[in-house]
Amino acid sequence: MEPQQKNEIKIELTPEVASGNYANLAVINHSPNEFFFDFLQVVPGMPQARVQTRVVMTPENAKNLLFALRDNLAKYEATFGEITHKEPINPANNGNKFSA
Repeated sequence: MEPQQKNEIKIELTPEVASGNYANLAVINHSPNEFFFDFLQVVPGMPQARVQTRVVMTPENAKNLLFALRDNLAKYEATFGEITHKEPINPANNGNKFSA
């Protein structure tokens, strides 16, 4: 009996995609058939944020993403320590280094 081979997918990463898009906010919406993940870059003090990337997934694939993210976060925290939510030291300063 031959051992079962795992399904392997060759992944191509073009230079344009390899640089990635920075996002510090994600907005998630859904319909009956899809989940929409909008990744935005928010700049403090700016009234508008632009969507950098939109990813659309089936509900099943969104759930698989949830499990993969949970697994990777657990591995990250086991290596580097717990990720904690950061609050501004001086909220009145609104995150600005210099205030007038």
